[in-house]
Amino acid sequence: MKKIVFTGGGTVGHVTLNLLLIPKFLEAGWQVHYIGDKHGIEYQEIQKSGLDITFHSIATGKLRRYFSWQNMLDVFKVAWGILQSLGIMVKVRPQALFSKGGFVSVPPVIAARLAGIPVYVHESDLSIGLANKIAYKCATKMYSTFEQAQALTKIEHVGAVTKVGEKITAPNEQIQAIQQHFDENLPTLLFVGGSAGAKVFNDFVTANKAELTQHYNIINLSGDASLDELSSHLYRVAYVTDLYQPLMDLADVVVTRGGSNTIFELLAMAKLHVIVPLGREASRGDQIENADYFVKKGYAKKLDEPQLNLENLQKMITELLEQKAFYEENMKQSHEIKSLDEFYNLLKNDMDKGRK
Repeated sequence: MKKIVFTGGGTVGHVTLNLLLIPKFLEAGWQVHYIGDKHGIEYQEIQKSGLDITFHSIATGKLRRYFSWQNMLDVFKVAWGILQSLGIMVKVRPQALFSKGGFVSVPPVIAARLAGIPVYVHESDLSIGLANKIAYKCATKMYSTFEQAQALTKIEHVGAVTKVGEKITAPNEQIQAIQQHFDENLPTLLFVGGSAGAKVFNDFVTANKAELTQHYNIINLSGDASLDELSSHLYRVAYVTDLYQPLMDLADVVVTRGGSNTIFELLAMAKLHVIVPLGREASRGDQIENADYFVKKGYAKKLDEPQLNLENLQKMITELLEQKAFYEENMKQSHEIKSLDEFYNLLKNDMDKGRK
């Protein structure tokens, strides 16, 4: 039986593509293994998926670009993680390793290279993260969402990989229940913050609830079950799965962080959106670069987090709605989206070549 090892974690964005690809490999008869941290979000997401995946937990340390005494301890954690991963590679003997990045991916990628196993890596952001800079040196091939420097010869620009399809037109009972609390004459705003950036939006909606619901229907994907609420012009829910696409379809404007997975989904849907990127103090600045790229392309508006207040947000929403045709046309003309089937076939073809 053919075997493949996946790795990637730390945030949902480092797991999503893996969880889209894994069912494809399972359907094709592959045995699937995953290397990650049992305390990380990757383990939680895999458990939730219910997929037939063998999970291997390893030691992992954070890679920092600045001095910290913790770096000294984490060097040993990474080294131990490499030895653990090497043991897994020797035992499993996979045909390939696919990495989505994040700190936890570094030991498995290095171990796969040492074991002579082809390594395939995906980079979502405009600037390559530190983990994937290391992975590039070990990679057989790297795929990128954004165009990268031509000097990086192992990178193929594939655009964003998304499973977003056509609108789901038949509303189910849950959607109908939500719509009964909404005013069809008001625009609908959807706030989505991702695994690392929801709190600012949650606090903003809580602080401005009365004013927001006077002018808009509000959907708040919060990640916090204590905030769950369905009331006049307001729907707050921690997590959604099957409802995600129908809720997106309800929204006139989405207010989002700058993670590449989410903003490219919005691009695929041609959905008007305001990007409030995580600042450099909370990330390495990749979301700011992603947002600037989308603004330059005419896909979205950007609002820096320190400027997030009711007046500024309302101004941007009004401008987006007034220029709706301009933004939607730009998004519909984009060639930066690849379907899941297209990417899976590309990856499989490259893996077949790599084994020859």
